[in-house]
Amino acid sequence: MISNPASQPSETNRFERTKIKEAVIEIVSDSGEGAQKCGQSLGAISAKMGNGVWTVEIIPAEIQPPARSKAGASGIRVRMGSNKITNMGDHADLVVALNEQVLYGRIDQNAYKPGTYLLIENKWATHTEETAIAYKESIEHFKELGYNIFEIPMEKECLKHVSDAKKGKNMWVLGLLCNLYDRDLEIAANQVKYIFRKKDEKIIQSNLELLYAGYEYANDNFPMHFTIPSKLSEEDYVVMNGNEAISLGVMAAGIEVCSMYPITPATSATHAMAETIESAGGIIHQAEDEIAAIGFAVGASYAGKTAVTITSGPGIALKTEFIGLAIMAEIPLVIIDVQRGGPSTGLPTKVEQGDLLAVLYGAPGDAPKVVLAPSTIEECFHFVILARKLAESFRTPVFVLTDANLATGVQPFPRPKIKAEWFPEPLDQSPWKEGVKVYDWDKHTGISKRPIPGQKGGMYTLTGLAHDEDSHVAYDPAINQRAVESRSRKLAALRETLKPPTIHGDEEGDLLLVGWGSTRGAIEEAAERAKEKGAKVSSIHLRFLSPMEPGLKNIFDKFKKVMTVEINYSDTVGNPLITVENRRYSQLAWYLRAQTLTDIDCLSNVYGQPMSPIQILQRLEKELNLTLID
Repeated sequence: MISNPASQPSETNRFERTKIKEAVIEIVSDSGEGAQKCGQSLGAISAKMGNGVWTVEIIPAEIQPPARSKAGASGIRVRMGSNKITNMGDHADLVVALNEQVLYGRIDQNAYKPGTYLLIENKWATHTEETAIAYKESIEHFKELGYNIFEIPMEKECLKHVSDAKKGKNMWVLGLLCNLYDRDLEIAANQVKYIFRKKDEKIIQSNLELLYAGYEYANDNFPMHFTIPSKLSEEDYVVMNGNEAISLGVMAAGIEVCSMYPITPATSATHAMAETIESAGGIIHQAEDEIAAIGFAVGASYAGKTAVTITSGPGIALKTEFIGLAIMAEIPLVIIDVQRGGPSTGLPTKVEQGDLLAVLYGAPGDAPKVVLAPSTIEECFHFVILARKLAESFRTPVFVLTDANLATGVQPFPRPKIKAEWFPEPLDQSPWKEGVKVYDWDKHTGISKRPIPGQKGGMYTLTGLAHDEDSHVAYDPAINQRAVESRSRKLAALRETLKPPTIHGDEEGDLLLVGWGSTRGAIEEAAERAKEKGAKVSSIHLRFLSPMEPGLKNIFDKFKKVMTVEINYSDTVGNPLITVENRRYSQLAWYLRAQTLTDIDCLSNVYGQPMSPIQILQRLEKELNLTLID
């Protein structure tokens, strides 16, 4: 034990705080300086206080990019408010930068606005001559852009408490931000203890000392101090990111086998799962490659235990042949695709919704599968449970499409109350009923009962070849037609159980926004802000993408224009050679145009950033000829 544990700083009630509804904060640095851990902690502290929270990680494409470079910006954005927060917001209100150069990458992405507070590490002002010149020029440039600059001796302050400031500056910054935004210091201290719970007591006390020092520094060195009222709920909440929710969803679904190969941004889901899945009776199998990973999962599912494989876009490309086998052999399987920028290696650490068409159609022949798209971190948890049920009920692979925004974003949601119905029924090992065929396709639904290896009389030869009801290779052309029809009919049977999507707003108007996945929060906020300015805008958000949710054509017909909002590529009419006739649409727009024969427009981009409300509002201004942005 430490004989002199860190002591808490003095009270901060000697100055008046400005009450605000919300704040958008960024912490940016070079890689390895702990900016993301600082922001994640600030988000967790705020959520535990009862505030709404959403975080977005800022991750460079390289593991160790050049220090003090625009391309090397690493960090996090934290949006916290009095009400529920569902997206990253527009421009940052306050930024802490551990060097000035990393800010340029964020400025290029329009992350800041005139009046944004920039709290910048000032040690670079007295560094090498070249660095000092660059620092001075940057500070002057930032002032010209209208930012409020505070040059902070972060390293100097940290060295009062630790010998290596790089290993503690993030906790000092956390303390500073806790003071500026009136965060509960006891909750903050407990968060620090939790972060370092596996470390030596000396390390815990050192980081607490840094937390308190940053908090104390903010008492006397800033003219602005804020408070964000919170609303504590009687309901118990949990705080986690989407990948953690996925990992808990796997265990809550009763899935006992996860087979994977490491790939960004999906790997952290299996890291989280690895800490607890064995205590829940399951295992994680790390295969030698993506193909082996899905092969293992298909084998486990065939043996009776529906498995999950977790990957991202490049992994889906490699798994395609085995996905086809699972469809042809009608083997239940859950496939989680945490989407990132593509094609090829693409943007490994950036968000994109670029896999929809590949998942729907990226296979030889007709390969129908169920495709779900959670829109919140809470849905990431529940959709895995739903996916396992659908995979077994309809004897087919089920995709769950998340993305890097959901994967790394932190948000509080009500603690799930475990239900017995989430878990699979015990495997049926009673003798297989005589006369029932292995693929005894129901003529109305296409569904057939699945025999489990080990069932007496249930043995059969599994094949990826076209086959008949007895799993014999199909030499008669009529057999293949019947089999393909049956597999497709399962999607129609599932669609009969679905309800039309809920309309967010009025049921008719000038413009309907249609989204899927992580864009929901930004779309709904933009629509709300537009309606406050008199715009007749509504939105819907699709969770089932295959089969498509019913009633879409009827919904679309009540609006003058329909437009999807997506994070994937589409051509812009007016760009060189691009016309209305040859334009390539965004992926959901393309899919909906084919499904509903409706003229659907799209707003999309591939900047590798989450969609923000202001980006949507800027497009709405053009479409509706209204002023919607103050």
